[in-house]
Amino acid sequence: MTNTELQSDLLAWYDQHKRDMPWRDCGDPYKIWLSEIMLQQTRVDQATPYFNRFVERFPTVHDLAEADQQEVLKVWEGLGYYSRARHLHDAAKLVVDEFDGKVPDTWDNITELKGVGPYTASAILSIAFQKKYAVVDGNVIRVLSRYLGIEDDVRATKTKNAIQEAADELIPEDRPGDFNQALMELGATICTPSNPDCEKCPLQGSCVAHKTVKTDEIPYKSPKKKRPHHQIGVGIVMNEDKEVLIALRPEDAMLGGMWEFPGGKQEEDEEIKQTVIRELKEELGVDVAITKPFMKLDHAYSHFKITMHAYLCELVDGRPEPQSSQEIKWISIDELEDYPFPKANRQLTDKLMNLDKGQQELEI
Repeated sequence: MTNTELQSDLLAWYDQHKRDMPWRDCGDPYKIWLSEIMLQQTRVDQATPYFNRFVERFPTVHDLAEADQQEVLKVWEGLGYYSRARHLHDAAKLVVDEFDGKVPDTWDNITELKGVGPYTASAILSIAFQKKYAVVDGNVIRVLSRYLGIEDDVRATKTKNAIQEAADELIPEDRPGDFNQALMELGATICTPSNPDCEKCPLQGSCVAHKTVKTDEIPYKSPKKKRPHHQIGVGIVMNEDKEVLIALRPEDAMLGGMWEFPGGKQEEDEEIKQTVIRELKEELGVDVAITKPFMKLDHAYSHFKITMHAYLCELVDGRPEPQSSQEIKWISIDELEDYPFPKANRQLTDKLMNLDKGQQELEI
């Protein structure tokens, strides 16, 4: 199959089988940019409701630029990787201030935006502006490694570069954005990691992996390193007015700009309750006493896992001051839903609010 035949067959398949997505064929560079940011580390089905909610609240780049960061993070809450939201918000301000509210359509300008690296720039420029930039994500790597019969480790930089070069050669002058989306769509729906539906693939006649019966072996990925597992101790400090103490994570930290209950990682040979007491002393400059266990939960991030142990606490000595947090606040339990929390902490707030609404025992 020639490159021209591949382009024609793939685009014909895409025109007939592409999934309906709210940002697809919308013609709005802002929405396409937003979708690409959300789709970093997030599946389409997960991102779609967040996209719809985000666009409803911030329908234009001007609306986003004028918003308060806390509101942006609240709308993003639950989608994870919150630096994406912070960078998007900062970039929206730059688009309004420097580019007259128009998403840049050149490589040099669009890569000035926070959160827009080579992959995202290629996607936006090809899909929104029909510029000839090839996009290579996990789906494209799988499709092209199978099609070309590349058996080398796709985690290796050399292999990724070879696949990028192949994609650069394949992308057409006409409809480059649709071609990129077609390759990604093929990988997401037909050329799946396991049990690919080769009989429905428009490229199967020339696919090396299909012809050599190696779709189970290609692409080859070397094993991932085992993710570390940390024990986290968290203190829910409640005062006599039944207010709880929350802390704002620093901008430059993981989950920056999000609120949390203070706490941290258990040290070696340390009991988890002692972790809570030590962390609250370090973070807030106070002594606390643990009154009762509140909740234990497991949560996974991209590079590590945690088990969070939350305890109800009372102040014994000292006045809380933000030692390592950006800000701290005493708030009522029903106000917890107004603040953006990471997913693990949100489970704690949900339980607190449910107990409070049910008028169950919450005294320390």
